[in-house]
Amino acid sequence: MNKEQQRIAIAEACGYKDVAIRLTEGTIKVMTGFKNFPFDEEVPDYINDLNAMHEAIMSLTLEDQCNMLEILRKDVLKFTAPTITATAEQCLEAFLKTLNLWTNDA
Repeated sequence: MNKEQQRIAIAEACGYKDVAIRLTEGTIKVMTGFKNFPFDEEVPDYINDLNAMHEAIMSLTLEDQCNMLEILRKDVLKFTAPTITATAEQCLEAFLKTLNLWTNDA
């Protein structure tokens, strides 16, 4: 999955509708969608923002959070120790794999 596909998939999993890249102020590309308001709002930068990923993870059930932690540890980080430190991008990959939204295409 490319970065845009990843961000769209996680945004939709977190409740955003009509997620798309839009031009604002003429040339700046911003990913927006509808969630809590009747107008476009900017989608969080899940790939680079651990706070945004924390909010996304909190939307999972407890069972899915546990599954995500296992996927993150074994599949994404390839780590066997119990302590984990991961980037937002690694958390995003584990999140999408937990919900079977991850694809290996470019």
